[in-house]
Amino acid sequence: MEYAILLAQAALNGLVIGAMYVLMAVGFTLTFGIMRVVNFAHGEFYMLGAFTAFFTYVYWDIPFVLCLLIAAVTIGVLGALVERALIQPFRGDETSAMIATLAISVIIQNSAIVIWGPTPRQMPDIVQGTLLLGPFSFPWSRLLVIAAAALIFAAFWLFMQATRIGRAMRAVAQDKEAALIQGIRINTIYPLAFGLSVALAALAGALMGPVFSVSPFVGLTPMLKAFVVVILGGLGSIPGAVVGGLLLGLIESFTATMFGSLVADILQLLLVILILLVRPAGLLGQREV
Repeated sequence: MEYAILLAQAALNGLVIGAMYVLMAVGFTLTFGIMRVVNFAHGEFYMLGAFTAFFTYVYWDIPFVLCLLIAAVTIGVLGALVERALIQPFRGDETSAMIATLAISVIIQNSAIVIWGPTPRQMPDIVQGTLLLGPFSFPWSRLLVIAAAALIFAAFWLFMQATRIGRAMRAVAQDKEAALIQGIRINTIYPLAFGLSVALAALAGALMGPVFSVSPFVGLTPMLKAFVVVILGGLGSIPGAVVGGLLLGLIESFTATMFGSLVADILQLLLVILILLVRPAGLLGQREV
């Protein structure tokens, strides 16, 4: 019974981590699919979202739902401005744009250290108590993260499928030249897509703030794992990002529970390599011709 309880806790933790990876990877995939830019600053926008939620919730005593909305809107607008000012000049040059995002990452992280200091800060749990199901107990705070991430992704999917801007983004991702012929304004779609991408990262950071500590370095690991998830699920594939994120989160949690976190990192990356040897395009990616 103790072993079953341990596995249940590992599954819950894996879903929590996987939910964060999904939001990060979906935003990462959106930027790459539409703009063909690998955004190395994605983790720093995650960090900014975590800090935004921390200050609005802890110091301003704003309801956490509104904190999420403030983080998404604030960081999303910031992302659109960053795209227009610092990434747009390199449009068409993927290597230069990628280097620009790396420079943006360094600037944001070091600015955060100067402003807030390097010391980690801890957010209180949003909700208290646990859900008891027989011998199993699940903290409501962890269940809230999973539910909120699912709702955020559902809203994102509905936006992409049912709105004019979402359909325009999908058209640009599929064929930019054909989208231009149809009258879609690329100069409008790119900053909107980048802003939406980093807004998802900010929401992931805000949701995980109560689970992990908040510091200027908190975005590094989610960024690296999001990159792994995108490769695992398939470049440009949003369903692949979802499957890859949940799979990586569960693998990480179970292997860390059984073998420790250091061994877990090795095993999960070895598994990713094995999967890519079988499917080089990723789980749901398509091989480019």
